Amino acid sequence: MAGQSRKWTILVATIWIQAFTGTNFDFSAYSSSLKSVLGISQVQLNYLAVASDLGKALAWSSGFALLHLPVPTVLLIAAIMGLAGYGAQWLVIRSFISLPYFVVFLLCLLAGNSICWFNTVSFVLCIRNFPVNRPIALALTISYNGVSAAIYHLAARSITLSSSGSVYLLLNAIAPLFASIAALPPILRQPEPRPLDQEAANRDAVVFLFLNILAIVIGIYLLSMDSLKFTSLDIYRALFAGAIIFMILPLCIPGIIYARDWAKRTIHSSFRLEGPGFNLIDNDDLDLTKELLVHEKEKGDHGDGFELEEQDGNYLFSRIRGYFGQLWSYILGVDKLAYLGDEHNVSRLVRRVDFWLYFMGYFCGGTVGLVYSNNMGQILQSVGGTSGASSIVSLYSSFSFFGRLLSAWPDYSRGWMSFARTGSLAMALVPTPIAFFILIASGSTARMVYISTALIALSSGFIFAATVSVTAELFGPNAFGVNHNILITNIPIGSLVYGSIAALIYDLNGRENDGAIVCMGAACYRTTFVWWGCLSVVGLVCNFLLFLRTKGIYNHYRRITRG
Repeated sequence: MAGQSRKWTILVATIWIQAFTGTNFDFSAYSSSLKSVLGISQVQLNYLAVASDLGKALAWSSGFALLHLPVPTVLLIAAIMGLAGYGAQWLVIRSFISLPYFVVFLLCLLAGNSICWFNTVSFVLCIRNFPVNRPIALALTISYNGVSAAIYHLAARSITLSSSGSVYLLLNAIAPLFASIAALPPILRQPEPRPLDQEAANRDAVVFLFLNILAIVIGIYLLSMDSLKFTSLDIYRALFAGAIIFMILPLCIPGIIYARDWAKRTIHSSFRLEGPGFNLIDNDDLDLTKELLVHEKEKGDHGDGFELEEQDGNYLFSRIRGYFGQLWSYILGVDKLAYLGDEHNVSRLVRRVDFWLYFMGYFCGGTVGLVYSNNMGQILQSVGGTSGASSIVSLYSSFSFFGRLLSAWPDYSRGWMSFARTGSLAMALVPTPIAFFILIASGSTARMVYISTALIALSSGFIFAATVSVTAELFGPNAFGVNHNILITNIPIGSLVYGSIAALIYDLNGRENDGAIVCMGAACYRTTFVWWGCLSVVGLVCNFLLFLRTKGIYNHYRRITRG
């Protein structure tokens, strides 16, 4: 029982780590100040955002570190990297020191890489301690990464009502360090993994349900507090204290559930409830290797409905379909995955059609949303909303949080609705092109920028969280670290390409003001929105094709696990 309770303290510690280390989401809150202090163009500012994202290309270093160092050591190294990267930038923006542009670029790279180290620690802790409920645990903890900017917004306002960019950089430097120190005690007392019986699995499901409900309440609290404007530091300090209390509350829920179960066994055993009213985990899912065993017996028969039948009755119909029909069948059938959880090494991964559809869906979907978030400050400034830069960052953070929470929907709905996780990935991208076309059609007014930001954040948040589970399901959990780091190399590539296009268009339409180029009006980003909207449609098509190609193996898996 002690080991079971300690795993929940580790989950809460992981929540704290994620909640205070999403420092890449508030770049727009201080980017204008950094641009002014350094006296750089929009293109050069974009390169700093690229540097932060380029740190993700070095995410393999965190996995390598975990092979040779204990988790607490890796966590503290990540905190020190963030302290150095963001702390030095804070000194620059406050004019305490002066550094050349290239050094600031390297500092952004170091700070961006620290985020990957934090994420890797969180993923490893969830996977080790919740092997059965891994997707739900990952979705829950990753979701809190989306509230970082909203929490930092309240913290910044509790320090100064102006919430200047330098305050965000200071918080980026010290908050992850304090969160890491607070998370160390439960991590140091990490229990040995133990197999779960059905009663324990059901109890875990109840705990996860209540933790998700609490997460929704926290998200609503942060979103509603952001929409209110106060003129007193004391009020903001009270609101920030309320946010911290909410972050501590998850520690209480597992204790309440375990106490309830103890009371059932010792006091009300005669009223024992036979079977829970709901179950987030299928009974046979506790033995995840069952599908692999059955696969050897039923290999080649997945019932996916997309293989071209050669029966006589269908021959004439196949001829009528013609060339395009045959091409469509080929696209859906060539080099399909055999079953979920099939382990892929790097050489096998990069030869997979499904991987490149997955890669392009992310590259033209979630990455576009991330590049948009890097440019939110300038986008809002261009339509005359300079004073709301910190608010739009908080808005993006809050809706990204809700999107990440929604990524666990396939796991909660599988008892009454069967839906492939790749299908939910395709559905999640739909709001992104809609948001860009709203911005194009509306002339990019400040109000439409806020509405579109909420849609893009919701979509991107879902994708960022869901891909963690999708990578493990499609290409194997054992090679997850390497495979997922290969996948997210699309982020720095997209940040460079998409961000550079946006910056060039911005500078072409801008005018020099005090040594910096400033652009005002809808023309600053109209062409960029057209490009981003079209790219997100391409991503939607890739995700939809991936869904059609993998729908069969998801259905096959459900038939096997339901026996």
